[in-house]
Amino acid sequence: MLRRSLVVLSLLASATIARAGPASEIVPVQSRQVTQFRSGSDQTVFGGLEFIGGIEMTSPDPLLGAISAIRFRPGSDSFVAVMDTGHWIEGAVVRDDAGRLQGLTELTVTSMTDGNGGAELKKWRVDSEGLALRDGEAIVSFEQLARIEIYPDPGFARSKPVRQMALPFPVEELRVNGGLETIAIAPKDSPLRGAAVIVAERSVDKADNLLAGILDGPMKGAFTVVREEPYAVTDGDFLPNGDLLLLERRFNLASGLGMRIRRIAAGDIRPGAVVDGEVLLKADMSYQIDNMEGLDVVVRPDGEVRVIVVSDDNHSILERNLMLEFRLILD
Repeated sequence: MLRRSLVVLSLLASATIARAGPASEIVPVQSRQVTQFRSGSDQTVFGGLEFIGGIEMTSPDPLLGAISAIRFRPGSDSFVAVMDTGHWIEGAVVRDDAGRLQGLTELTVTSMTDGNGGAELKKWRVDSEGLALRDGEAIVSFEQLARIEIYPDPGFARSKPVRQMALPFPVEELRVNGGLETIAIAPKDSPLRGAAVIVAERSVDKADNLLAGILDGPMKGAFTVVREEPYAVTDGDFLPNGDLLLLERRFNLASGLGMRIRRIAAGDIRPGAVVDGEVLLKADMSYQIDNMEGLDVVVRPDGEVRVIVVSDDNHSILERNLMLEFRLILD
């Protein structure tokens, strides 16, 4: 994960906010619309995506921030998200008359409950990075203490995890700060038949390919994803046709922040495979991006496919909470 000295201090401070038990808090949010994806340009089409709009979010409440994954409820503007400080977020987006993102409403932040029924205070135990929703389950991947835990849905905000999912590769192969990052659910009518799929951020095999796996279903097993330096995978989700979109981030002092979205063909994902795909979108600091961490594929009521990405501000004044929305341009 991207970390700076100020971020470490901020996270240590935020740990004092957590309380014993699953404490909830309604968080006020102010939003500013982002009308251009590329700064100073009215361009809307970028590779395989069309920019619809976005928002920059701030709050006087220090709980807001560090969003690492987001999932929208089918057919609605309501969402569930997780922060890498061990919190759930529930809320909904508000749209303007043109249908563009305008703000958030009903935002509630709740401490995650550990296996003993209490709120865990140690950052290394609550580093929740990935989230997937499936048939009454909220599935969360944790990075530093690597594990995948399943919570009941509805009821996850007040419940301890009910079970864990096994990994298709040894947990010892995961890097402490580059492990389980992306978890996504394949469509039921895709070759993976609704299976959960995991992709590591920067943990690699001997061939320098990213560790990944199909966690259940008829094709259960490990595969790998081609890694391209300096990018690291931060999230992903499946398109309705079964293709997998991967959100990737890069950072170095010379070129600063960057992001891209890669599309992996549905038929390529299978045990033992090494997968790669076309880049749909690439952006650097001349675009309205930050530390981009979360991606969700949203199918609108009319069937239109949207891609929503969010950033993790690391509870730092140097970074922003962004939510950006794109329309998938179909082939």
